[in-house]
Amino acid sequence: MTTEPHSDTQAQAACDELAAALHELGIVLPSLGVDPVLLCRERPRVLLELGRCNLETAYRLTAVLKKAAER
Repeated sequence: MTTEPHSDTQAQAACDELAAALHELGIVLPSLGVDPVLLCRERPRVLLELGRCNLETAYRLTAVLKKAAER
């Protein structure tokens, strides 16, 4: 994992990859996106906004993470 700044294109690609991986597991985070405020800084440290989700989605995400942690 790197802490170097990334371009908005890299940030969007990472966001799209995460969305696709979650989608394969039947999980959709409707507010998933790149935090636009951080892209305005001279040397941005880009953050992805995971946003809000309903309880069903939170439980599904928790179950997937627990299963992955068991490996």
